[in-house]
Amino acid sequence: MDAKNSSVVRLRRAGDIAIVTVDNPPVNALSVALRQGLLDAVEDCEADEAVRAVVLQCAGRTFIAGADVREFGKPPQPPHLPDVVARIEGARKPWIAAIHGTALGGGFEVAMGCRFRVAAPDAKVGLPEVTLGIVPGASGTVRTARLAGVASAVELVTSGRPWKADKALSAGLLDGVVAGNLEDEAIAFARAALDRPLPEVASERPVEPMPEAFWQEAKKAVAKAGHQAPVKALELIRQGSELPFSDAMAKEREAFLTLRQSDEAAALRHVFFAERAAGRPDALRFVTPRQVHTVGVIGGGTMGAGIAAALRLAGLPVVLIERDQAALDRGMDTLSTLFDGAVKRGKLDAKGKAECMDGVTGSVDYSALVPCDLVIEAVFEEIGVKRSVFAELVLHCRPDAILATNTSYLDPRSIAEGLPNPERFIGLHFFSPAHIMKLLEIVPVTETAEEVLASAFALARQLGKMPVKAGICEGFIGNRILKRYRSEAETLLLDGVAIADIDQAMRSFGFRMGPFEAQDLGGLDIAFLQREGARAAGKDVPETLGDILVKAGRKGQKTGGGWYDYNKGDRTPRPSDAVAQLLKGRMKAQKPMPLDAISSHLITAMAREGQALLEEGIAGQPSDIDLVEIHGYGFPRWKGGPMFWAERMGLTNLAG
Repeated sequence: MDAKNSSVVRLRRAGDIAIVTVDNPPVNALSVALRQGLLDAVEDCEADEAVRAVVLQCAGRTFIAGADVREFGKPPQPPHLPDVVARIEGARKPWIAAIHGTALGGGFEVAMGCRFRVAAPDAKVGLPEVTLGIVPGASGTVRTARLAGVASAVELVTSGRPWKADKALSAGLLDGVVAGNLEDEAIAFARAALDRPLPEVASERPVEPMPEAFWQEAKKAVAKAGHQAPVKALELIRQGSELPFSDAMAKEREAFLTLRQSDEAAALRHVFFAERAAGRPDALRFVTPRQVHTVGVIGGGTMGAGIAAALRLAGLPVVLIERDQAALDRGMDTLSTLFDGAVKRGKLDAKGKAECMDGVTGSVDYSALVPCDLVIEAVFEEIGVKRSVFAELVLHCRPDAILATNTSYLDPRSIAEGLPNPERFIGLHFFSPAHIMKLLEIVPVTETAEEVLASAFALARQLGKMPVKAGICEGFIGNRILKRYRSEAETLLLDGVAIADIDQAMRSFGFRMGPFEAQDLGGLDIAFLQREGARAAGKDVPETLGDILVKAGRKGQKTGGGWYDYNKGDRTPRPSDAVAQLLKGRMKAQKPMPLDAISSHLITAMAREGQALLEEGIAGQPSDIDLVEIHGYGFPRWKGGPMFWAERMGLTNLAG
């Protein structure tokens, strides 16, 4: 038996226990060769009378972490995974999955086909298929409930979020969490199991039925995801709990194959690959980033505190600088409040919050920045203020320290004009709230050194951000498209389309809010002040409808009215007679427009602006634009982003 090995599956024996080792780096993905290797291993073990049980383990850093991404979007090739799982489960000799790292998707379905599952304490298991617009296709919606009950199956499958080993153990998805050498512990577990009656295989275990009320509540919850895969997964779990195993498996496989061909799955695959590539651009593959151990943040307002919180949550020490002690105290209080929110969300405990706060050094003296490898300016969006900050940084920071600006609209070249060692300067545009929002626009200037650019991408990875390189223009990628989106929404309004219809259309498309609701939430005065600044600088900026509202004191929810009216203590938007009067004479008579036509018009406008960004070299590739819109502006990821959507819709001429 020792000599029987395939290219990705090795087989050896430890006495009466066979050891099947999967070795398909980097993540032991379920390729055709691996599936065939597992089938061959079953037959070899079944034929060897000296073998009483089989331990399935994986080499490298993880258990089988899912499907082979190279097969995404292609027709399934035999041997099919359900057949592999069924053959492992049907073996005369019990298989024991020894899980380390992550057992995800098909990898966890293979593990559920084993008679037992043991895991290292830090292992995770999950069925993330819904995040790719599909459902589990090799028994995930059927066997999970038979092992852990329907409620656990619904949570695991419809959320797509993996579970830690201890939670999986308490739910019944694992039979043991073992410390020490995993292979030795799994062999010991196997020998002990052989001395007792074996439990039923997963497919033969009964399922406790759930009342109708449970299914209705679950349906309401999963519908909030906005796309079809979680809803279909819930339907399959219910069928799996009510139908014979073979019938439920047939329905799961049918749904899996159908959803693989859906627009949503195509969009989510597109986003998956774009996200994988974003963190490590090919152009920087062989560039070594500068080491960043301590970071300075200038400004303790909403943005600065959010950036500082993001840095501390990633374990980086922070030096926070403010102009005076009162401002510094406010900044530290803001930081404390942000960490309180993390505690409420379960991201931190009280000890974690204390450690985060202890890692922040507050000062009003710029000389405290000497230890910093990177300093991020996050002060008021006014060129004079920012230039004065950089004048101080030049005097007090090390010559090799990376200096970054968090500007949203200003030209970084103007901010850094005359800066010594300009190769260390870069724009890092965080999005508010910076400790939560994933997007980070990275904006180099001509002089920015490659290793500094690489450092920005490395920082993004450390912070768990989605980095996108952007060229220099007003608003960079995201805010420039946002400006076009809002302008087109106002154009529809002028043409007689109702405000509420425009917002409803975008919610129906998949946005959490429409353009007017979103402005009311964030404040109309933010964009108004930016336009006013441009006008003061001599630029020709036409008056917008939003300007009219702000001048009338309607700045959004914070003033009780913007595009909509709001009752005190109630965020529910209500149509406003005051707005109708303010804009009277500017808008045509109201006319109905189909919701899908409204959303199509606005998304097309976003794609047209994206095309202009590509042609100007501001964005490097269409997927960069899609990532910006998804991670910074709420574009539904199951629609793939505006550029993907336009391509899918066959819009080939996006000029203009």
